[in-house]
Amino acid sequence: MLRNRLIFSLIYNGGAFMQSRNFRLQRVGDITWLERNYKFQQISFSLDELIILNASRDDKNIVDFSQIVKRLVDGVFIPVAAGGGIRTLEDADLLFRNGADKVVLNTSLHTNPNLPREIAEKYGNQSLVASIDYKVLSGKAVVFIRDGSENTNIELLDYLNIVKELGVGEIIINSIDRDGTGFGYDLSTFKNVSNVVGMPLILMGGAGNEMHFREGLDQDNVSAVCTANLFNFIGDGLPKARQCMLDKGYNLAVWK
Repeated sequence: MLRNRLIFSLIYNGGAFMQSRNFRLQRVGDITWLERNYKFQQISFSLDELIILNASRDDKNIVDFSQIVKRLVDGVFIPVAAGGGIRTLEDADLLFRNGADKVVLNTSLHTNPNLPREIAEKYGNQSLVASIDYKVLSGKAVVFIRDGSENTNIELLDYLNIVKELGVGEIIINSIDRDGTGFGYDLSTFKNVSNVVGMPLILMGGAGNEMHFREGLDQDNVSAVCTANLFNFIGDGLPKARQCMLDKGYNLAVWK
């Protein structure tokens, strides 16, 4: 049986790392602040994977972002996925060369569906993650792209059925409404789609504590739960959450 995973996501925007709430960004600190206050070489023993997302609103400079990825992965021995602003196969190549084990696509899934197929053909579908952001409007879950600013007018279930044919290895489902709230994952929406897609899904958007992680992993077809809440887990919060989940019998890896 494949183990469940606990994933942390870092949100990067124009030289700094951010807290996000409903996709509204607030600056926390630059990479020097991050390295000083959040040592991933140590905290990685409480994680199974790290995701670094470039949410820069003005210019998603892939070269600059690749250097941030390179600096962050130094000494970190868990898988690292990176994405945001990947428009070409060469962009993906650059992130892989600078330490990414996987790349994450979002907007390009909609605007350039040939790109995920090209990446999967070169690197394998296990190296490709789809990220899907959605809002609930008038009772329907609708997919948004371009950092949550553009409504595709495609319902989540329909979009998932499109994306799963593009060669991706797994899919992040991220609730814009729950993002950064700490209120827990949007399980009601997830339950409406999880049994239809037929591939590993990652829950994101809303986790505030260990109970939310457990609720997420209890859902059918969830392979991992993800949080991007920097403040919640500075200190020993994340190690304690992982140990509590292990004590309750969750199928997480035990790192020595």
